[in-house]
Amino acid sequence: MYRFLLTPRWWGINLFVVLAIPFCVFMGTWQLGRFEDRVQTHDAAEKQPAPGTRPAKPIDDLLPVDTVTSGRPATATGRYADQFLVPGRKLDDRSGFYVLDMLRTDSGKALPVVRGWLPGKPGGTSVPAAPTGKVTVTGDLQASENAGTTGVEATGGLPDGQLGMISAASLINLVPYDVYDAWVTLQDTGAGELRPVPAAAAQGTGLDLKAFQNLGYTGEWFVFAGFVLFMWFRLVRREAEAARDLQLGLVDEAAAAPETEPEKAAEPGKDAVGTVTVTGTGSGAV
Repeated sequence: MYRFLLTPRWWGINLFVVLAIPFCVFMGTWQLGRFEDRVQTHDAAEKQPAPGTRPAKPIDDLLPVDTVTSGRPATATGRYADQFLVPGRKLDDRSGFYVLDMLRTDSGKALPVVRGWLPGKPGGTSVPAAPTGKVTVTGDLQASENAGTTGVEATGGLPDGQLGMISAASLINLVPYDVYDAWVTLQDTGAGELRPVPAAAAQGTGLDLKAFQNLGYTGEWFVFAGFVLFMWFRLVRREAEAARDLQLGLVDEAAAAPETEPEKAAEPGKDAVGTVTVTGTGSGAV
């Protein structure tokens, strides 16, 4: 009854099932591993001491920024150069902007330093001037922003002196010197008008939407595997029932066989070779 499984048609179906189910299981396992990695990273970040309790280190000792060094106090020495205002940033549910100054270090590279936050819009609020001369700053280290960072203005078209994204990629076209692929936010602003910007958690260290997307994709891939197996059993059952009905004589063999190219039905009065047969009372034939 199940000899049909050895036909070329069913060889193709069986091969698809044999390949599809392991692939779905592999993808589901991989997505589950991604979710577990995010959970472990979140737990490790929760166990780390608060950024302010860790000793400050030179900026070069903490690069590149990762989940361990993000938020660590970093120190750098140099002179303030260009200043940029970063609009569209909120603090305590109030709209405002960051005041960012480029600190040109002794190495020649510049470190973006967020000196603080001011309410309102750039141009409508007076900005305290940056300190002059050689200074040493200590701020919480942050990774360069990207289009997915909260508050980033990635559409462009900002006036001169404004910046939508704090990153080396966006600053390299605005200043004539090299820029660190990181930035720091000062917790001691040194000016009453400026409010300190708290350091944000490193991306990928929390149980955010992406983490639960991985968990959802895990379920989807296992559902796909179950669906493929279900459809295979259903097709096998239908084929087996058709073969059983044929053996019991419940259906004609022609009805159970695969459809072939239909032949023209013989018209009334014509035989298979197209001759006309005339019957009548006489003995002659035309």
